[in-house]
Order: sequence, then structure tokens, then C-alpha cells
Amino acid sequence: MRLGYFTMPLHPAHRPPAITLQEDREAIILADRLGFYDAFVGEHLTEPSENVTNSFIFLATLIHHTRNIKLATGTSNLSHSHPTLIAAHAAMFDHLAQGRFIFGVSPGALPSDAEALGMLGEDRNKLFAEAIDVILAIWERDAPYDIDFPGNRFKVSTAQTQNPEIGRGGMYKPWQQPRPEIVGTVVAPGSKGVIAMGERDFHPLSANFLLSQYLASHWTNYAEGKKRVGKTADPADWRIARTIFVADDEHTAERYALQDSASPYRHYWELLLKKMLISKRHAIFKTHPEQDDRELTTDYMVDQLVLCGTPNRVAEEILALREEAGDFGEILYAGMDWVDPSLAKRSMELMAEKVMPQVNRAIGNKKAT
Repeated sequence: MRLGYFTMPLHPAHRPPAITLQEDREAIILADRLGFYDAFVGEHLTEPSENVTNSFIFLATLIHHTRNIKLATGTSNLSHSHPTLIAAHAAMFDHLAQGRFIFGVSPGALPSDAEALGMLGEDRNKLFAEAIDVILAIWERDAPYDIDFPGNRFKVSTAQTQNPEIGRGGMYKPWQQPRPEIVGTVVAPGSKGVIAMGERDFHPLSANFLLSQYLASHWTNYAEGKKRVGKTADPADWRIARTIFVADDEHTAERYALQDSASPYRHYWELLLKKMLISKRHAIFKTHPEQDDRELTTDYMVDQLVLCGTPNRVAEEILALREEAGDFGEILYAGMDWVDPSLAKRSMELMAEKVMPQVNRAIGNKKAT
């Protein structure tokens, strides 16, 4: 099982972006040194607590400060820009990173982003589907392109202005051929969008927002999509994100992750619960549809959605997660605000150096028997 990193990121509103952005960079630089496989970074325009407004720009600052870690948009919100722009920017980034790039995509779910862009009434899922078709067509075809899919609002051509003699009218193709790995984040239980991911060989990333009992539905639907195109789903392509804190002792782990009023984990889930309640998307936190909203407290959230403890305990919890959800290829460690930088860094170190070796030994031993 690989170890990756995922961050929205989400910080207390009073903290200056100049500081939190550097903190988020430092976390990924540390992840690279510790051998994390990849790092996904989200983007939003209109929530200052989530300080990255463009994941390409943020990740570009890390290319020459990291060596091995793959840098992933987590996600690029395809409804926000013309697909020609995104195709060009992603391809250029892939060349700058010389293949250390994963193209994470989504429609862009934040209503205030959509309002600010003047598209609140638009069907962002339809925009997403249209945009990804055009992006792939740009990467697959040569100029003048002449991309005009039936019913797709985006038409792309350079036929009128192309001049091959001076190199005008063409666009970058990605450094990775035929294209970078494409990953879609999945939040809803039983999401049907995962079927389409399987059909198109996009890879699913199950968000850390989702209760573990619903994770298996993502794999079932992904496998169904692969089956529809005559292929077999590979568990190595499935990523699961979880909120994790590892400490040298149980007392520190429970205090920092679950109990302390200043806990970044409590802050994260308290704020995320408020956001989901406002947007009427809080059903993803319920153990059953009829569960009373009043049961969704901060204590409930951290109890349900935070894995914490010593390395032995966290390894056991990840293995239990694998038993419940099924085999998967990568656990993504969700990044938090660094209230205590020493504890935050130590948690990442223990995760890479103690937890994952123990997890992989256990998986290897089970497969051997």
C-alpha cells in the first residue's frame, strides 16, 4: 500500500495566508523527504480558510523543492475555466515537473465560487463532462483540432489562424504519454460518477469526509465501470483519504486529535460540519439516513472520522479499514493546520517510518498465506 498526502487545505481564518501557504509547502516538502508517493492539493476561490486559489500555481512552487513526490491537483475545478486553458496549463505543468504530475479533476462544488464567476445557475456537472472531453481531445489531436462534439458548448479550433511555418496554432501535449494519470475525488455514498471513471480509466480518490461504511460502494461502482468496457479493476488504482494523527503515546494522540479545544482536528471537522449543514450535504456523515442531525456534533465527527493513536494502533485501524472497504492501493494522509508544528511533523514521520511498514508487512503476510 502506498502512502500519499491530501490537503484542502483548511486553516483558521485569523492566520495570515503568507504564513499558512508556507506551512502547507513545508508539509509537502517533508512528505517528499519521508517517501510519500504523491500530494494532492485542493483549490477554492471564495473561502479564505482554504487558502489555495489555484493548485497549479501552488504546486509549481514545489517542483524544484521536491525530488520524487508526484504533485497532484486535488482538484482542478473544470467548471471554472475554459478547457483550452486547463489543457494548456496542465500540459505545461507536466513538462515543468517532468512527469511528476497527477491531474486531479472535479466539477467544483463551492456555490460561492460559482456565484463569483457568474455561473451559479449552471449545471457544473455537465460543464465538467464537456470540459474533460475537450481537454482529452486537445491532448489527443493535432492542430487545427476542429473539436466540435454534439451538444458540447466548447468548440476548439485554430483552423483560421494556424501557421505551421512559424509554429502558430498548436498546443502542448503532456510530457507523459498518452496523458497524465487522471484522478477524480468521490464524496457521495454510492456515487454513480465512479462508474464513468471506470469506463474512462480515471482513478477514484475516496474523500476523507466519507464514513468508512460507505467506501466499498465506490469500489463496487468503479469495478462496474471497468467491466462495462471489458476490463478488470485494479485495487492499486483506488486511493482512500483519511484524517490521521500519530503520536509516540496514546495520551498525546487523543489530546491533540480528539480532546483539546485548540486541536486542529476538532477545528477541521467542526468547520467542515458547519459547511456541509449549510449546503445540505451533511448526510454523508450519517451512519443511517434517519439519523438525527442533532447527533452530528464535533465529538461525533472526530470519533467517526479521525484515526489516531500510537503507530501500532493506527496501523491496526488502517488494516481494519482495509478489511471493511476492501483492498486499495493508497492511503492518503489528510493535512491539517499546524497548531503544534513539532507534533504535526512527528505524526507524518511516524506515519511514514512506523505505521506504513507495519501495514505493508501485515498485508504481505496475509497474501502469503
